[in-house]
Amino acid sequence: MPYTRRKLLAGFGLASLHMWVMSGLRKAEAFSPREPSAAEKGACPFRLAVINDEITQDFERACQIVARDFGLHWIELRSMWNKNITDLSAKQIEDARKLLSEYKLQVTDIASPLFKTDWPGAPRSSQSETRDQFHANVDPAAQDKLLEHCISLAHTFQTDRIRCFDFWRLDDPKAYRQAINAKLQRAAERCAKDDLILLLENEMSCNTATGEESAAVLQAVPNRNFMLNWDPGNAAAIGDTPYPAGYQLLPKDRIGHCHCKDVVRKSDHKYDWAPVGGGVVDWVGQLQALQRDGFRYALSLETHWRGAGTPEASTRTSMDGLRKTLTKAGISC
Repeated sequence: MPYTRRKLLAGFGLASLHMWVMSGLRKAEAFSPREPSAAEKGACPFRLAVINDEITQDFERACQIVARDFGLHWIELRSMWNKNITDLSAKQIEDARKLLSEYKLQVTDIASPLFKTDWPGAPRSSQSETRDQFHANVDPAAQDKLLEHCISLAHTFQTDRIRCFDFWRLDDPKAYRQAINAKLQRAAERCAKDDLILLLENEMSCNTATGEESAAVLQAVPNRNFMLNWDPGNAAAIGDTPYPAGYQLLPKDRIGHCHCKDVVRKSDHKYDWAPVGGGVVDWVGQLQALQRDGFRYALSLETHWRGAGTPEASTRTSMDGLRKTLTKAGISC
């Protein structure tokens, strides 16, 4: 049948419409919570993971433990070989990719130090030189360049998530909060161009630490690809009650990642880390709530506690505590 000009134009129009619809569906899938496939879900409702450098700086050893000893399929990348992930050479990145493939591990997110620095023009934070940077020391003026590098790393390691912070904690951030939120929104908009999700971690040494502060930032930055890396341990460390009080304030569909660690409070109003299940965080209630509210993303062990003597031994103890806590919560993982 001969094709007329009208038929050809109609065909092109339908093809363009199909491409536009499929593009929109891909972006909606990237930015919206979705039910995982049967292969993704397995027996556990969460993507149970460990931050690699909580175990060791030897990345192959970390992969061995996560995949073989813990039997997991997910790992979170922060630093390895005594380098932050954002400082790895091209060869080290390729070596890491090969190890991930060998041990059949998928990457939950790039746990970058993005925006973990002083806010330009504000008084210098008391936190800026006292916190562990995990082998990162990023120039405040280089954050946009760092974001571009993190986007490249996310593609390289085949993850759709990048972790960030919102600058070292100020005694009174009110005068700077609107500008900080605008910076986060621009970063989220940049990530959206690559179908990536930007995860803000609540961190006790940064300007968003508690559930209440997290909810306020999520409201101020409404982009669907701007989500929360919820860390109940960090909230507890600053004196907040993460569950149920803090968690109840959060928009549940904006939680895109969860760090798992525990805290004990001391008489001097300070804190120490603890193995999961051995501190003040109501992890049984928190895990049950996450499951009930449809959270299906990474639950990533960030031990921090070193009471077993070595990072590896302490992570093993804390993983055992996490598994026992999951069992108490009635969750099979």
